[in-house]
Amino acid sequence: MEEKAMNRESNVYTILFSAIMVVIFALGLSLIHQTLRPKQIQNENVDTMRQILRSLNIEASAAEAEAKYAELIKNAYLIAPDGSKVVGTEGTQYYDRAFSAISRRDAAGLPVFEANVNGNTIFILPMRGAGMWAPIWGYLAVNADGNTIFGATFDHTSETPGLGDAIATQAFGERYIGKRLFQNGAFTSVSVVKPGASSLRGEDYVDGVSGGTITSRSVGVMMYQSIGAYENFLMNLQR
Repeated sequence: MEEKAMNRESNVYTILFSAIMVVIFALGLSLIHQTLRPKQIQNENVDTMRQILRSLNIEASAAEAEAKYAELIKNAYLIAPDGSKVVGTEGTQYYDRAFSAISRRDAAGLPVFEANVNGNTIFILPMRGAGMWAPIWGYLAVNADGNTIFGATFDHTSETPGLGDAIATQAFGERYIGKRLFQNGAFTSVSVVKPGASSLRGEDYVDGVSGGTITSRSVGVMMYQSIGAYENFLMNLQR
């Protein structure tokens, strides 16, 4: 007995065909994602290395970043709220634990990267915050005295072009060089004020970006909150 072929113009055929194509498409995307993921992770790590290097006032291309990072970054680890190292978290060759902790709120501690620049130990601390439209972030390099800023870099996803996005420029980061995080033994951070204004509470400050008042204020809040979480660690360096 001859089997009856399915009517290709029927609703059943259309639904079945669509379902099969969706499954095939989903499997294809999953395979592509799994294949490309290691490369994506590597690219993300290289970008992080470049940002960390910028906080040390060093600009490196993607091709140069890994070698320069390996040359200057000598250690990485997580710290507990009291400022002590979390046992067992000192990094591997690529500082996996510290890298993965940068964007994780549930990490077992706060990441610290140690660099050696011209014989001097510099500590790099990640910062995360909310900008005008979306997240902002950065890296602050602090001298071994636990107080004086060696360098800083900032970035964003969607701050206003020509205004708030200026926080990502080298010129803005350079404003922080030499500024102090503590005044008279107390953590004060560094304020961001309108160009031409000054701090009202006696802390060090930098000029914000012209026309980017909200973004500038967000950078100040981010630094106060993010670096404030490292207060005990920085105080330990000062003893």
